Amino acid sequence: MWTYNKVLEYPINIKCPNAKLAKFIISQYGGPDGELAASLRYLSQKFAMPDQTSKAILNDIGTEELAHLEMVGTIVHQLTEGLSIEEIKEAGLGEYYTDRGVDVYPQSAAGVPFTAA
Repeated sequence: MWTYNKVLEYPINIKCPNAKLAKFIISQYGGPDGELAASLRYLSQKFAMPDQTSKAILNDIGTEELAHLEMVGTIVHQLTEGLSIEEIKEAGLGEYYTDRGVDVYPQSAAGVPFTAA
């Protein structure tokens, strides 16, 4: 069973916001090789496994990948927290924040929304 302790396994405490870095890291959240895509691959692949042990391992790995979303989302949020609209636009994130506000949304650094396609 899982317990949720409401703290990150590895605390994130970014002191210097950096919207340009956030733009790159957002791909690790929702890009084609990001944590969301990885978790869905593992959680889907488990159904084709020949035994319960391999199914359980892939289930655990997929769940762990989902937990990584919390850490990556926290990094993106802290890198953009308190920045001005001008700084966000200059980093190429103007449309991202226009459409989604301060929420962290799964997409690539190029602005392509996450898709399972």
